[in-house]
Amino acid sequence: MNALDTLVAELARLPGIGRKTAQRLVYHLLHHGPERFTSLAGALEAVRDHVQPCGECGQPTEGETCGICSDPRRDRGLVCVVEESSAVGVIERSGAFRGHYVVLGGRLSPLEGIGPDSLRLGLLERRLDTGEVREVILATNSSLEGEATATWLQQQLARRNGVRVSRLARGMPVGGDLEYVDGVTVTHALTAREELR
Repeated sequence: MNALDTLVAELARLPGIGRKTAQRLVYHLLHHGPERFTSLAGALEAVRDHVQPCGECGQPTEGETCGICSDPRRDRGLVCVVEESSAVGVIERSGAFRGHYVVLGGRLSPLEGIGPDSLRLGLLERRLDTGEVREVILATNSSLEGEATATWLQQQLARRNGVRVSRLARGMPVGGDLEYVDGVTVTHALTAREELR
């Protein structure tokens, strides 16, 4: 395999990038010359060498702790549990949450050999052991694995006295058309419907 094909194959292994997109990226890099390759290689090396999981929540950071965990204005009594770091960005952009996070680094998937030992559950345990946490919000994806992870976590957290466990609401998206919504979403929306007065 030549150098072009190797680069295309490596880029195509990234999530959300198929072979055609990988080819377009490679040709874009070639079009802009060697300095673009050098810049990209340098950025990749810098992330490899300087970024690691935050010691408190698990999301990527260049220091011991991330900006969220080290911010004294954040509510340490609220902990939102997410599967991956990308979910932190989504929640932060909403501006509606001012607590802390725990990034599990995946979800339970017995078929793929991912059990509780594969997740960063120790981070959640350490947070709970401080005695400051009053609520844990489970914000896993609504996939089969995400639901299984949330259910398992809920059962584990039920043993903790004084800690409320909640789940992100599920249902109809604002501005969505009913005809385009899948059956699982409609089921969640009907189950969690609110009474109007």
